[in-house]
Parts: sequence; structure tokens; C-alpha cells
Amino acid sequence: MFPLRNLKRFFKKAIKQPGYAFLVFIKRLQAYFFYLQGKGKSSPPEAVTLFLTYRCNLKCKMCGQWGREGVSKRQDPEFIQKELSLEELKSIIDDLASFKPNITLFGGEPLLYKDCIELIKYIKGKKLHCLIITNGFLLEEKAKEIVEAGLDELNVSLDGAKALHNQIRGMPGLFEKITAGLKSINHFKSQKNTSYPLINLQCTISQYNYKYLEQLIDVADEVNADSLTFHHLIFVNSNILQRQKFYDSLLECNSSDWEGFNFQPEIPADILYEKMKKILSGKYRFNVDFYPNFSYSGLKEYYKNVDYLPLDYPCRCLSPWIVAYIFPNAEVRPCLNSTYSFGNLKKEKFLTLWNGLKAVKFRRFLKEKRIFPACIRCTELYRY
Repeated sequence: MFPLRNLKRFFKKAIKQPGYAFLVFIKRLQAYFFYLQGKGKSSPPEAVTLFLTYRCNLKCKMCGQWGREGVSKRQDPEFIQKELSLEELKSIIDDLASFKPNITLFGGEPLLYKDCIELIKYIKGKKLHCLIITNGFLLEEKAKEIVEAGLDELNVSLDGAKALHNQIRGMPGLFEKITAGLKSINHFKSQKNTSYPLINLQCTISQYNYKYLEQLIDVADEVNADSLTFHHLIFVNSNILQRQKFYDSLLECNSSDWEGFNFQPEIPADILYEKMKKILSGKYRFNVDFYPNFSYSGLKEYYKNVDYLPLDYPCRCLSPWIVAYIFPNAEVRPCLNSTYSFGNLKKEKFLTLWNGLKAVKFRRFLKEKRIFPACIRCTELYRY
């Protein structure tokens, strides 16, 4: 529910958003009860992620969608262009609003979705918490609209200072656009006399930047960030993908999207751990953390052991009891990188699907197995 190694992170967030944190706590208690006693059913989810678009304007090196091994690059252009209309998304929000989940807008690059700002306004009109995960390219031109829409949290990807970030993300001038956009966000927040959206910088640790993570401390201070999180790299190997196929065959789905993460991390755990200790020993105006929050031994296992299983966290996945993903074709899925579907919102209401036969089957099977092979470095495994 709340892994012990995540409690400090949760309490720091709770200080900034106490009402939101209280609701999260209650919903996780309910979900954990259902995990133990629900026989595959669950309480309404704490969070729903809307996958607005597959499209992206960047080719970030470590991205599973559009990076070196990215699976989206192999898809048919017609598939990539598929998106739900604003009216369809409004109908989905109407369906969700009764149980007040936290809404995350995701992609691709969600700000490429032409009605993204209108959707944020609609979500906030329903008094739902709303967060967007963005590469920041379009922030400057949309800054005023984002603030006026009432967005709660703005999660922006940054992997280093100017030259390094631009190299990793594959676009000259991107860092400058992002920082200008964040300063515009702060300007309009000041004009409106509001603290929202909170600015959360998200750094993906990779072979390209693990030596230079401290660069982001100054960047976070410069853009008046509320938090800076360093995310450990997600990666798999061919053996994991092969073993996953057995479970997929039993569930009649596939996990081919994990193929975009099939690469070696090339990150020395010893050097990274010393870097982590140095950064975490500092005192900052904003929250700084590493996620997952590994011990030294846990970190070494994560990056070095091909047969890795979590040491610092429970070796079981609770995510499908707590979170749902809605894709551009209106399918409701329990996992971001699996095609397993609870059903389609064009045919059924959300709560009907959430505890329908396919959902119950998936959760029972997962609880029996605790985790699947591909789960071991998924961020959601370490969240709950």
C-alpha cells in the first residue's frame, strides 16, 4: 500500500497537498483491503491515466516509445494518429467523476493533443485533481492557458543542463524552450496569485547523465521547481521478454511494448550510489528524491543482476487494484505495456469494466503469481 521506503516521499508531498494526500491514503486503504479480501475485485481506482496520443515531437534516446528501441516507430501511421475526440473524453470524465480519481494526462506528448487545455478545464470543472506529464516543448506558448485552466501538477522531463539535455532528447534549443516555458508558468502563477500548478521536474537516470545529475539542482532552483525526482532507468532483457510470453499466452495478450526497453543500462551502481548520497545530503528549497528509493544493495541488484527481484520493496504488484489506463481507442487496461484489456468505454461504463469478468480474472491471476517477469523494473511495482 505504502512501501516503507516511500513514506518520506509521501509525507513531503502531503505537506504541499494535504487534502489530496488524505484522499490518496483513504483510497489506498480501500484498495489494499480488496487486494487481500476482494477475490479479484477492487474499490474504484485512486488514479486514472488518460493516454491522449501516441504522437511525440521528440526522439529521446532511452524512451520505450520513440527512443533507440522505441516500439512506436514500428507502428502504422494510422495507428499513431488515432485519438479520442474531446467529446468522447468529456463523456469518459463524466463517467469517472462520481468516484473522484486523480487524472493523469499522458502520451506520447499530451500537449500535442489539440484539445488538451479544454480537457484540463473540463476535468477541473468536475473538481478532480489533474496532472500532466510533458516534455516541455510547448510550455511557453501554452503557459497562460495551463495556469488559467487550473492544472494541479506539471511534471516536466529534464535530464541535465542545457547541452546535456538537448543531446539526450535529440533537439537543439529544447532546454532553453523548457526553461523559458517554466518561467512563463511562474509568471502567470504570480499574476493569478496561485501556487498551482506545482512544478515537478522528472529526470530519467541513464548512461548519458548519471555522472552529471547534480546539474539539475541549479536548474530546479532557477525555474522555481517544487520538486525534483531522479527516476531509475527502466530496462528489460531478452530473457525477461521470452519468459513474459508464457504469462501473456495464458492471458491471451502480449507485452510487446516492453521491447522498447530491451537494452543494457550501462550505469555503474557504485558510482551512481555515491552521486545519490552526495545529492541527498544537501539542503534545498524544493523536495529532492530518487525513485525507487533503493538501498545500496538494492541498487546494485537492480542494475547488475539479470535475474533481479526487488530487495527493498514487496515482490508483488498492487497497481491493477489502484490505477487504470485509458488508451486512445477507449480501452481500459491494467498495465501500460500490456495489451490486456478490461473492455472498451465505447461499449460499457467504467465501473462495469473495472470489476468485470476480465478484470477479476487478471487480478486473481496476478495475485497468485505476485508479479510477472516484465514487472520487475516497472515504476508501478514500487509505488504501492
